[in-house]
Amino acid sequence: MSPFLIVLAAILWGTTGTTQALAPDTAHPVAIGATRLAVGGLFLLLIVLVRGQLNFKDWPIKTTILASLCMAMYQPLFFSAVAITGVAIGTVVAIGSAPILSGLLEWMYLKTRPSKVWWYSTLLSILGCLMLFMNKESVYVDPVGILLALGAGLTFASYTLVSRDMVQNYSSLSVVAVVFTLSAIYLSPFLFIFDMSWIMSFRGMGVSLQLGIMATGIAYFLFAKGLAHVSSSTAVTLALAEPLTAALLGVFLLGENLNVTSWLGIFLLMLGIGILIGSSKGSSGKSGNRVA
Repeated sequence: MSPFLIVLAAILWGTTGTTQALAPDTAHPVAIGATRLAVGGLFLLLIVLVRGQLNFKDWPIKTTILASLCMAMYQPLFFSAVAITGVAIGTVVAIGSAPILSGLLEWMYLKTRPSKVWWYSTLLSILGCLMLFMNKESVYVDPVGILLALGAGLTFASYTLVSRDMVQNYSSLSVVAVVFTLSAIYLSPFLFIFDMSWIMSFRGMGVSLQLGIMATGIAYFLFAKGLAHVSSSTAVTLALAEPLTAALLGVFLLGENLNVTSWLGIFLLMLGIGILIGSSKGSSGKSGNRVA
């Protein structure tokens, strides 16, 4: 069940690109990212307060700050990378590097060596992701953009690794509520730097609520619930369902065209994710760190 929660979270993340495409023209991508965290953080915090689940007894403050910093840094790093080196390269490097970096972090800090199945499924998924984005635009490789994209991949992998211990020992809802509220506070200056008048329009408000509630609040809650029972490296690889969803929504909702190479990439992505889900189900009786 846990792998499916993570895939469902990734599907919700995959709606962000389509939603941003429907945002008002005056909405800056970084401002959208900051708004997304602000709405998502407040939504989660409100639910926790209403349910009376917020309990800071023995709360891991340092870990919480680190997780929230990772999530806050991911937003401007990813959006800046995409702006500099393009959607295709920026997305492939950021999302594609995250599983590899996550596996290396687990190996370094948890002394958990990823299995052969994880490597096969991850490489298949990354290859599929690369093929999927090959027809998006003319390829423009900018060294600064690549570094920023790698930074985005590293911050997402780090967030996953750091938050995994928290969701195993505390309420998943409380963890994501606190982490995203702090992340929103860190990024709040962007709300004053960029023009935010777009948010008062009907379309701007709809985009903000969809990104904040569905693609952030609910999505990261599902991700946290799944993360409590699978390794961080497995979770990050399963999250590659995000570009898969984004591509399919682009085809069916935005009228984008995919060539044969991109459809083959979709097949490889689905195959890699399917192999990992099958492996996770077969290892359900083992500890989370052994799943990957």
